[in-house]
Order: sequence, then structure tokens, then C-alpha cells
Amino acid sequence: MILKRIKIIYYCWRESLLGLFINTFISKFPSRHIRLFLLRILGAKIGKVAMYAGFEIRNPKGLTIEDGCSIGPKVLLDARKGLIIKKNVTIATDAIIWTLHHDYNDDSFKTVGDTVTVGEYAWICSRSIILPGVKVGKCAVIAAGAVVTKDVPDYTVVGGVPAKVLGQREKKEYRYTPYRRFHIV
Repeated sequence: MILKRIKIIYYCWRESLLGLFINTFISKFPSRHIRLFLLRILGAKIGKVAMYAGFEIRNPKGLTIEDGCSIGPKVLLDARKGLIIKKNVTIATDAIIWTLHHDYNDDSFKTVGDTVTVGEYAWICSRSIILPGVKVGKCAVIAAGAVVTKDVPDYTVVGGVPAKVLGQREKKEYRYTPYRRFHIV
């Protein structure tokens, strides 16, 4: 029993210190290349992406970001239950993606959640929130300030609280890359 408690305390301290290191040192480091290098060392699977300074990441081992993505400043990426971001996704300033939250009806307020997947060429606008278990489809658009509680189909534009379908994106093969090779910070 005591050994189990010691392991729990050790795990909590280790995760807290890792989070502190990532979110106060790595995320604000002036070199994008060094930020990505350190995140990869900590277990994140990250391709050629532009991650602006000031992001917050929870559990880098659960994070996968494919090539061509642009992750804006102050973006929170919660990968505790797994977060997969496909190619050429744009995530704007202050967007939040959660994979874990609390069951408010549970006596012990236990955590529940599931993997979030963001499809190719999706655009997650500023200050939008994606909740656990949501799948954002290919070329989907999440409007600024939206709270996404359900899956978003391919080429669909959603907005509001909770997010509802606002329209459809033109169905064609998009070929842009939000990633900027010469991005400085």
C-alpha cells in the first residue's frame, strides 16, 4: 500500500516537472528548431511544422503532428489520451484541443476522455475549443470561438457554442502548406 502511494506521488511529481519544463522553457525558447528537437526527444512525433512560441503541451508522448502544419501561439494541445494532427493543418492563436476531462457526475470526479484526430487541411480558428473524442474531418473549418462537442464531417464549416454546421467548404483537392520554411520564431 505504501509502495503504491510512493509510486503515485513519484508519477505526479515527474509529470508536473515535465509539464513545467515543456510549458515554461521549451515553449518559449527562441529557436523553433530547438523547440521541435526537444519535443521529439520527449516522445512527440512531429514532422516539418511551424510551432510558434508560447504553446502548451500535455503529454508529448501522445502527440503526433504530420508535415506542413502551422501551430499558432498560445495553443493548448492535450495529448494525454492521444492527439493526431494530419498534414497541412492550421491551428490559430489560443485554440484548445482537449483529450481528457472530468466526469462531473462521478463521486470521485474521475477523468474520462478519448483520442482527438484532426484531418488534413483542417483549419482550427482562434479561440476555438475541441473536446475529447472528436474527429475533425479533412478540410473542415472550426470557426473562431466555437466549442466542438461532436465529430465534424469532411469539408464542413462549424461554429457556435456548441458548434453547429454553418456551411460547406468547396470540395476540391487543396494543395497549400501553412508551414513556412523560413519561419523565424
